Amino acid sequence: MLSSYIQDGLGSARHAWSRLPDSERASDELEGIEFATLGSSGVESLDYEIIENHAYREEQAQRGKLYRCYHIMVKWFFSLLIGIGTGLAAFFINLAVENFSGWKFAATFSIIQHSYLAGFLVYMLFNLALVLSSVYIVTRFAPAAAGSGIPEIKGYLNGVDAPGILLFRTLIGKIFGSIGSVGGGLALGKEGPLVHTGACIASLLGQGGSTKYHIQSRWLHVFQSDRDRRDLVTCGCAAGVAAAFRAPVGGVLFALEEVTSWWRSQLMWRVFFTSAVVAVFVRSAMGWCKNGNCGHFGSGGFIIWDISGGQEDYSFRELLPMAVIGVIGGLLGSLFNQLTLYITRWRRNYLHKKGNQIKVIEVCLVSLITSILSFGLPLLRKCSPCPESEANSGIDCPRPPGTYGNYVNFYCSKDKEYNDLATIFFNTQDDAIRNLFSAKTFHEYSAKSLVTFLVMFYSLAVVTFGTAVPAGQFVPGIMIGSTYGRLVGMFVVNFYKKLNVEEGTYALLGAASFLGGSMRMTVSLCVIMAVGDAFNEGLYEEQARLRGIPLLESRPKYFMRKMTAKEACSSQKVVSLPRVVKVADVVSILRSNKHNGYPVVDYSRGGETIIIGLILRSHLLVLLHSKLDFQHDPLPSDTRGSFGHAASEFVKPVSSKGMSVDEIQLDQVDLDMYIDLAPFLNPSPYIVPEDMSLAKVYNLFRQLGLRHIFVVPRASRVIGLITRKDLLREGNEDSATVELQSNSVRPPQRERNMLGKLEHERPLLDSLLNQG
Repeated sequence: MLSSYIQDGLGSARHAWSRLPDSERASDELEGIEFATLGSSGVESLDYEIIENHAYREEQAQRGKLYRCYHIMVKWFFSLLIGIGTGLAAFFINLAVENFSGWKFAATFSIIQHSYLAGFLVYMLFNLALVLSSVYIVTRFAPAAAGSGIPEIKGYLNGVDAPGILLFRTLIGKIFGSIGSVGGGLALGKEGPLVHTGACIASLLGQGGSTKYHIQSRWLHVFQSDRDRRDLVTCGCAAGVAAAFRAPVGGVLFALEEVTSWWRSQLMWRVFFTSAVVAVFVRSAMGWCKNGNCGHFGSGGFIIWDISGGQEDYSFRELLPMAVIGVIGGLLGSLFNQLTLYITRWRRNYLHKKGNQIKVIEVCLVSLITSILSFGLPLLRKCSPCPESEANSGIDCPRPPGTYGNYVNFYCSKDKEYNDLATIFFNTQDDAIRNLFSAKTFHEYSAKSLVTFLVMFYSLAVVTFGTAVPAGQFVPGIMIGSTYGRLVGMFVVNFYKKLNVEEGTYALLGAASFLGGSMRMTVSLCVIMAVGDAFNEGLYEEQARLRGIPLLESRPKYFMRKMTAKEACSSQKVVSLPRVVKVADVVSILRSNKHNGYPVVDYSRGGETIIIGLILRSHLLVLLHSKLDFQHDPLPSDTRGSFGHAASEFVKPVSSKGMSVDEIQLDQVDLDMYIDLAPFLNPSPYIVPEDMSLAKVYNLFRQLGLRHIFVVPRASRVIGLITRKDLLREGNEDSATVELQSNSVRPPQRERNMLGKLEHERPLLDSLLNQG
């Protein structure tokens, strides 16, 4: 009888082997959706699904309540570390930017007392040196540090991993590159890169450091799954916004509304805790710097929308100009997105293909143009006499040379005069925004100066965004919006002379409107969203699409309702593997295609195909590299024994391309051996029927954060139904004692008794049949 079982096993193995697809032919028996093959760009999907293989089940069996409590405590501790690390990085960036800018303005104003030409040369060379250092760091050391990084992080939290976006060198390049680009006076901000910085810090903590640069700690190496790392990166994104604006709630809302695709209440509390830690740390650091310990860095460096001394109420007649601000924000924001899209596409398709030298030359030219305009345009403006200020207002006119604040004396013939255009240009962007938001400063700016600055800065922001330097669009957006908002406020003040209207309040509304019109952040007015969405999508969505990041938006397209899952994958050929596969065939399949997941099938004695699970490409590479599971016989192994691999062995490093099949050394003896894939596959992949609508598949795929979904023919029978009551049972309950309310398709009692009797006597029947 034993020999008959062996013969049956060998026959099944030969039958399975005859149906194994080679490198040029794929099996047509199973249709599937492969969402992870994204071309040659190196972008790869993340494994947010829990793979319940033998390694996972063994680890879960060894973990008790004490470990679960420890795991929860470690998550909160990591949230604390992310907050402290992001706060340190933000403080260092702002400290460096404020001091470099302070030295630059102090030297420029000191030299222009003798020669404006010499002052311009010093100003231009200072900016050029800082910008050159930034572009050199990006092009030579950390290419992934270019741009704001938010589209890439949004793609990561959407389930797409681009190589290099969360590495240690990217973090270093982002920090020092932001110092150079922002300190060099370019029309960009550091708030977007701070979000990327926080995400990098969170990712590095989650994987225990950097193995390449030998900065690693074993006790930090706790979180191995992409799901846990996703939560940490979400905390890092919120920490970056909280560090930029000292707004913990703003950090939580940004993470919820703008970047993340999956949200849980437990994650919300950790995100808020991280943001609060950042805000407390930054406030403490700024309090220490107010005593003169940080050079030029004092109250500046972090944007505070402080208009507490401004307008407290509004009139019904102000609703119309407020709506006008919203329409302007929608129009200018959508135009900004479209222009940056065209220029960035041209830059990527033509300019940047010529090499890094062209990128360096381009950034240097933009820096020279920015310096010429920001220094030359104020020379064309006439100075205005200083207004009479109150004794306790704390505002000096003109302010001392080389210091921050309102009323800059630049190219003025008299001491008690100021240049309103120079007041915007010869400040850091953070301080320029404070000047535009400032209350009790009526008629500080003329309409001509604001229009001049708006046109110039808007154009520079469009051209600068997309260059090879770390570049955020938060601050430029606030600058642009506050400029036209203040213009509308000036009109309201002149038109409604009896109203208590503050121009700074309208500047704040303008800033919110442009952020809404460009980035589609939901903190702005409904009219902004309506006007902007009529033309294009948000800035981050457009940039992500331009970078080849396949974002899944929150809602499926309308045509997907009329399309089935089978129609969506009808043009694909699925490459499947048998349970026991030859090593040579695995290598051939991995080299012949770029799929990241393969269905594993087995065959019954009648030759019927049975899906037993899904195995990832990265897991196959680990098995080939270790060679521990090679066997000489093409027979299934005993999966009930001890498992020779830990779950951590199958984890791919963050933002890394991982192992390649060409890097694995195999001789002919290895190629002639076999692997039983059953212990390593995911035995419970998600499966949908072939006639399910693509819209329903889309929602399932996105909401669960999946990487693969099998599409199979309609099932022939139902073994049970899961209802809400089945999901409410306790872990210590015996499933036999739980009453189910019509949740299974069960035969009548007499048939059940007969089936039980046959099942009890099945070994005897099998023995008789084999003997016969």
